[in-house]
Amino acid sequence: MRTALIATTLALAALSSAHADTLPTDGSWAGFTVDANLPPYGFGWVADDGTPLSFNITIDPGFVGRLTVVDTGFSGDRFHVYDGGQLIGSTGASVNGDTRGDITFDPDAALANPAFSRGSFTLGAGTHAITGALFQSAIDVDYGPLNATIGGLKLTVSPVPEPATAALLLIGLGLLLGALRRRNDNNS
Repeated sequence: MRTALIATTLALAALSSAHADTLPTDGSWAGFTVDANLPPYGFGWVADDGTPLSFNITIDPGFVGRLTVVDTGFSGDRFHVYDGGQLIGSTGASVNGDTRGDITFDPDAALANPAFSRGSFTLGAGTHAITGALFQSAIDVDYGPLNATIGGLKLTVSPVPEPATAALLLIGLGLLLGALRRRNDNNS
C-alpha cells in the first residue's frame, strides 16, 4: 500500500511540473529522453531533468506540417506519437534491436540509417501538443530491455497548394499535352 502511495505521489508531482517546449517550424531537431528506470518511472518522453515533455506547435491556416520522429542512441526503440493525447501513429520497426547493433546520437544520421525506427506524420493547421511514449525498447543481451533511450523530432511547415493553383497546373498540363499531340500529328 505504501509503495502504491509513493508511486502515485511521484506520478502526480511529475504531471504537475510538466515541461512544454515550442517546436521550431524550420526543420531543426529537438530531443527527448525516456528513462523508465528513474523517477518518474514511466515510458513517456521527458526533458533532461525528468519532467514530462510536450512539444507545442501552432500551424497557421493555409499551411501543413510534416512531423518527423526518429530513434537515436541504440537502434531498436519504437515510439507511439500523440497529439493532444490522441495517438497519431508509431515509428516503424527498426532493423536490429539490441545493444550490439547500431548506435548514433545524431538524428540526421539515424534518419538515414534503416537500423533506426522513424515515423512521419502530417499535421494540419491549428494548435498541437505532441508527446510520445516508448513501446518497444532496445535489448541488452545480458539484462533485457533497456527501457531508456533518446530520440529526436523535427517539424517542417509548407504552404498547402490552393485548389485554384492545382486547377491551373492541370490546365497547363492539358495545353502542353495538346501542343505535343499536334506537333506529333504534323510530323507524321
